[in-house]
Amino acid sequence: MKLVSCNAFRTIGIPGVTYIKPDLMFKELEKLEEADLVLFPETWQVPSLVHGLKKQIFPSIETIQLGSNKIEMTRALWTVAKEYVPYTEILANTEANIQSILETFPFPFVAKEAKNSMGNGVFLIDAESEFREYTSSNKVLYIQEYLPNDGKDLRVCIIGEEIYAAYWRIGQQGEFLHNVSQGGSVCSQFIPEQALELVLKTAKALNINHAGFDIIVSGGKYYILEFNVLFGNQGLIGRDVTITQAIYDYISHNFSPSTPTPTTPQ
Repeated sequence: MKLVSCNAFRTIGIPGVTYIKPDLMFKELEKLEEADLVLFPETWQVPSLVHGLKKQIFPSIETIQLGSNKIEMTRALWTVAKEYVPYTEILANTEANIQSILETFPFPFVAKEAKNSMGNGVFLIDAESEFREYTSSNKVLYIQEYLPNDGKDLRVCIIGEEIYAAYWRIGQQGEFLHNVSQGGSVCSQFIPEQALELVLKTAKALNINHAGFDIIVSGGKYYILEFNVLFGNQGLIGRDVTITQAIYDYISHNFSPSTPTPTTPQ
């Protein structure tokens, strides 16, 4: 297969890949037209690649589009796994809606920015003043109930149609966020099978084929907080099969070279 990557870091170790800097996409159309598969395009590239050039892409169009926006992600999760999503309100930033949230959600509650990752843009709101600060810089209000937990969440990484890795992310004492990038630690023991089954079922329903799902346990129930397309690899060091090896194995078995258009004999 002729492989083109738009993210050099994510495809290190995959053989036969041609890298094209996303900003130079329209200067490299010939290489893209010849490609059998385009790896890790940026969100803004997807419409041109899929609808214009008719290219196969990895991760899937659903993975990239839903993974780039928490609002659209949550709405999609509502359609396939609503009972496993924390109670969430997505509202326009108006004074009436601000008042409604203050009257509806007890403190603390969670506020999120629509586009962010690695624990950034996620806030535990303990007072109206903190909420007002959040509303001052967000046009859309993404508000979620706070779920009491034991200071950890579960990261489940999907590559293709299988679970590549699963591990607990344990937050520092007294910290709200559990992300490894925010100082959390990793534990790969006692991974609940029910949580893995929930992730596999949800990923299949939405055609998600490269993502790190974040699952929290509260009151004995599993909840999907979100999933990240470009998940961190801090908790994946030391595995027998690298991420790029797993990706290459998947694309090798699930994508095939384009069939040349036959020419009409003259």
